[in-house]
Amino acid sequence: MNPDERECVALCDVRDQVALVTGAGRGIGRSIGRMLGRGGAHVVLAARTRQQIEAVAAEIAAAGGRATAVPADVAREEEVDALFSAIREQHGRIDILINNAGIGLFGRVAEIHAADFDRVLQVNLRGTFLCCRQAMRMMIPRRRGTIINVASVVGVNGYPSQGAYTASKHGVMGLTKTLAVEAQEHGIRVSAVLPGGVDTELVGRARPDLDRGALMQPDDIAQAVAYLLSLSDRAAVDQILIRRRMSAPF
Repeated sequence: MNPDERECVALCDVRDQVALVTGAGRGIGRSIGRMLGRGGAHVVLAARTRQQIEAVAAEIAAAGGRATAVPADVAREEEVDALFSAIREQHGRIDILINNAGIGLFGRVAEIHAADFDRVLQVNLRGTFLCCRQAMRMMIPRRRGTIINVASVVGVNGYPSQGAYTASKHGVMGLTKTLAVEAQEHGIRVSAVLPGGVDTELVGRARPDLDRGALMQPDDIAQAVAYLLSLSDRAAVDQILIRRRMSAPF
């Protein structure tokens, strides 16, 4: 266990809570899933690629944690419904939802295909909405729960050739802000994490100009999620924007 992982364990005690992580097969989702497993949660790992989430589930189990892999495309309503039905049948509740599933298709606004634009919004924004809606339906009767949406620095800024991705993440931020207000009367917390440059496959395609050695690591984002989950019932954090230490603040 590296120092970052030990810090997450110390910060985040989620023993016996039921946590769903989407986009959990690699990158940030994998790190968050592993962190939740180390914290004692029953982790449900969702992504389109079965082999990837089964590998992550095996990592969690090997470390003494509990994890289940459930393949699902969050852009498809019927698959999200089936995912939450499985959680309801196996666990009877959901305590934590981490909406991390996302894709990026890049190109100048004047050049990008409408089908590519639509696909990015379907996964990144519609998928987040579908999962939030199902989680709220399960959390409201229990008057507790935490939803954390992994957005991006492009949820507040704009960058060339990232029009579709930026529009989707701005949408995620709008959805998060509205849901946070709607959820608070039910004792449910909703937050957003907005990472800057993280060493993932998506960032590598979006910003091939960046020095990969200077990027943050997925575990850095897992630490931010652990912090949000460590808050007392008296506190709420609306959003955390995390940037590379060597990058400009805005």
